[in-house]
Amino acid sequence: MLDLKGYEFSILKGALVTIEVAVLSLLLAMFLGMLGALAKLSPYRWAKGTATVYTTVIRGIPDLVLMMLIFYGGQMLLNSGLYNINEWVNEWFTSQDSNHEWTAYLPDYVDVSPFIAGVLTIGFIFGAYMAETFRGAIMAVDRGELEAAKAYGMSSALTFRRILLPQMIRHALPGFGNNWLVLLKTTALVSVIGLEDMVRIGSLAAGSTKMPFTFYMTVAIIFLFFTSVSTGLLKLVERKYSIHTR
Repeated sequence: MLDLKGYEFSILKGALVTIEVAVLSLLLAMFLGMLGALAKLSPYRWAKGTATVYTTVIRGIPDLVLMMLIFYGGQMLLNSGLYNINEWVNEWFTSQDSNHEWTAYLPDYVDVSPFIAGVLTIGFIFGAYMAETFRGAIMAVDRGELEAAKAYGMSSALTFRRILLPQMIRHALPGFGNNWLVLLKTTALVSVIGLEDMVRIGSLAAGSTKMPFTFYMTVAIIFLFFTSVSTGLLKLVERKYSIHTR
């Protein structure tokens, strides 16, 4: 039995933060992925071009570099923009009434939450991977079935819900599951921007107690538990969506 020197509750609390970041990032990635897939399959060149640039850039830059770039660089850009807006508003109002001093109501500085930055960054990164997964799944659906649905008078929404979506999910599940498992492990990166997830708490505990093996092994076991449960659930979902093909 591992002796965690009283850090048990802190690590469990950090594990909950890890799950929250992973689930919210997944939802964002699914949304961006669907948009990206539809854009790549659309007849509009600007949509295809935008989606292609997005997926190419994201898949070509390391996740850690993107995390640091969005958290620190994005924060600097945001606050620089707020400063410029405040200056412009103050100058405009002052020019309207030189007898009064005006102050803009926008804040001078915004401190971006590491939790929000982590969710946005991971969701943005894996949105590119989901886009390719969803695009391949949509292309794998038999075009004849979609044409038959149109011939029967089904609306586009009904065709999507009853014909395209169920088959798309079946084709996308293997890639989706792989993306989810990688995303779950990628949440460890949020520790570098100061979020109190279980990796950061484990690191702090390891430094405090001089027991790095114990705490990093504990974090590894918890991640293994999360991925094992996820794998089991994904197999159940795959079995459900493949019933009619057996």
